[in-house]
Amino acid sequence: MDTEKQKKLKKWFWGIILVPIGLFALMLLLVALFAEIPSFEELEDPDSNLATLLISEDGKTFSTYHLENRSYVKFEDLPQSLIDAAVTTEDSRFYKHSGIDFRGLARVGVKTILLGNSSQGGGSTITQQLAKSLYPRDEMNSKIPGVKYIKLVITKLKEWITAVKLERNYTKNEIVTMYLNTIFFGSNAYGIRAAANTFFSKDPGELTVEEGACLVGMVNKPTRYNPAINPERSLERRNHVLGRMVKNGYLSQHDCDSISQIPIELVYQQQDHNSGIGAYFRDMLRKTMNAKEPKRSSYKQVEDYRVDSLLWKNDPLYGWLNKNLKPDGTQYNLDKDGLRIYTTIDSRMQKYAEEAVAEHLGGELQKAFYNDLKYKRHAPFSNDIPEETIETVMKQAVRWSDRYVGMKAEGIPENEILASFEKPVNMRVFAWNKNHYVDTLMTPYDSIKYYKSILRSALIAMEPHTGKVKAYVGGPDYRFFKYDNGRQGKRQVGSTIKPFLYTLAMQEGYNPCSQVVNVPYSFTIGETVWTPHSTDKATYIGRTVTLKWGLTHSSNNISAYLMKQFGPESMVNMCRKLGIGSYLDPVYSLCVGSCDLSVYEMVAAYNTYPSRGVYTYPMLVNRIEDKDGNVLANFSSRKREAIGDPTAYLMVNLMLGVVNEGTASRLKWKYGISNVAGKTGTTNDQSDGWFIGYSPKLTAGVWVGAEDRQVHFESLALGGGSNMALPIFGLFFKKIYNDPSININSDDTFVPPLGWKASFACTGSSSDDLGISGVDDNGYFD
Repeated sequence: MDTEKQKKLKKWFWGIILVPIGLFALMLLLVALFAEIPSFEELEDPDSNLATLLISEDGKTFSTYHLENRSYVKFEDLPQSLIDAAVTTEDSRFYKHSGIDFRGLARVGVKTILLGNSSQGGGSTITQQLAKSLYPRDEMNSKIPGVKYIKLVITKLKEWITAVKLERNYTKNEIVTMYLNTIFFGSNAYGIRAAANTFFSKDPGELTVEEGACLVGMVNKPTRYNPAINPERSLERRNHVLGRMVKNGYLSQHDCDSISQIPIELVYQQQDHNSGIGAYFRDMLRKTMNAKEPKRSSYKQVEDYRVDSLLWKNDPLYGWLNKNLKPDGTQYNLDKDGLRIYTTIDSRMQKYAEEAVAEHLGGELQKAFYNDLKYKRHAPFSNDIPEETIETVMKQAVRWSDRYVGMKAEGIPENEILASFEKPVNMRVFAWNKNHYVDTLMTPYDSIKYYKSILRSALIAMEPHTGKVKAYVGGPDYRFFKYDNGRQGKRQVGSTIKPFLYTLAMQEGYNPCSQVVNVPYSFTIGETVWTPHSTDKATYIGRTVTLKWGLTHSSNNISAYLMKQFGPESMVNMCRKLGIGSYLDPVYSLCVGSCDLSVYEMVAAYNTYPSRGVYTYPMLVNRIEDKDGNVLANFSSRKREAIGDPTAYLMVNLMLGVVNEGTASRLKWKYGISNVAGKTGTTNDQSDGWFIGYSPKLTAGVWVGAEDRQVHFESLALGGGSNMALPIFGLFFKKIYNDPSININSDDTFVPPLGWKASFACTGSSSDDLGISGVDDNGYFD
């Protein structure tokens, strides 16, 4: 071959080699110069839609606000076995390359592309996968031929440049931490914290070797290897990861053989806005933090406007998102900014509260109510409800339904909409079974009647002296019943209001042993004479009884007597002192609980008694931090003196009698609960059942009823507060007493005021002496 030909061949050879390299280098340069490559600040603070965490006072993350269920975990909180599993599976040369693994690319090119061996995996490093999260591939589509491939090349180059940036500015530990916080694990779980919580109900640091391997194995194909969907494939994939750990020296063969035999034991709960504990609390807290400055035109009742106006002025948590802005002047976003809200909720108490509601409603009570429905002519409505009223209630329910609203918005004629409510369709409805639902065929109209037959409930527990809300349940199941019966709903309170009237009496010089003649007392209202209905046994009418006997047996006669002594206005004023802010009509029937109040404000009012007369405003949050742990706000209890300590202690004595000897005695003989004071409540026609009680360390209130007041038990035995609401309280406290880690038990005692020397000889029993024997003129003895 002559010299001229050799020169030409050399030129062609170097041209074939160098021109592509040069073009590639030029493309890298152009992309680096002109494409939108993230800055260091953006790399450190990507727009990753971090979930806001709700953290209980005992340190558990029990819920989130999120668009993507993603939250950050620090490197030191990750188990080494998890990191080893990620590195050995996704990027075995992670600690040897600088962001781009050219050896891995060559392997992919030869074995995967040329030889078709897909088992060799991809060529993207962990750093590249992290960079890839900044450039979603769904932006690659284009109708112009070839453009999407050009976009793909440019994006890939941007990922490479970003990967190199990451490697130059972060340690390997920081990169693998960002990676584990970014990747998608399926089941709406973004990042390792969400995945650990979703599949194993654990924090990442609690994951075992096999659990970490299971999660890492899902990264490649989150659906195919999802243990909740494909358990056999997931187990095979997990063991493959364990084998890779052996191959790369992270796990011994002996340990691998042992661990591979362990089955995958899931504690699976997909973390969406309907799942997890504390769903009603989460929703209520969002509304509280999102509240805007109240406007009078938005309220029907001036009292409600006044309450919210005072909250806006005095409660820093109320409207916090509108009162506090980020340093850049924008508003915090609960769904994206990764805040950490340290709530007052105790995750153990919250769990026990939800269990107590489910056990009683889903057990004896709902079954008894279904049996009661068999004897109703227009079930679920009571037999004494006029047909016109039933028709009005049902028409209103139809028009408020999502089906009606949606079809109306689509412009469908009224007659067609109403006709659709009579056609059976397949639907999933709530049911008291393991899954809390059943799939069935039912007309939409019948489904409305079905839901109206399901009893609802609310339970709220607060800590005396601090006002911290420890448990909050607003209904049977948030997935199917979004309405919050705890704070949003208001129902007639019945006899649970009587302690407020007795408080007025104690403050004005009466004591538990003060004597009253038990006869009906009437009130003249214009030309009408109203006499509260008495449920006392005939043998007690006309006899002298003590006030303690009156409250113990919830006697309407004795409440009417006290109302005659003090009048409605004085009782309203006492209610205001105890924190009741809702509308109260100053009428005589207030003495038997004719008003509508929320469980939230009733529990806060009762909390005054174990708090020694100090009203403490309910407290929901201890502090708020940003995603980096910087404290944005601290909160503390807000208090004011409502009644004197001696008055509060007298009321404790009175309400201990209700539990020890009266309408709430079931707490003692059935649930073994002692040293608890409280009061039952039942409203007209058994529409509402209440029980509110307290120990020295915890106050809790329960309401039970149907959606409509026209739906209720026919008998007082089944529909009274002692049967509908009290058992939930009893189950709740029993679970707490049985948990020594909570430190609330039956040994806790109420402490009398400083220097208190008096005690009471009277009782609330129904014996012949009616609780009077041994009482001197003042009702005290030394």
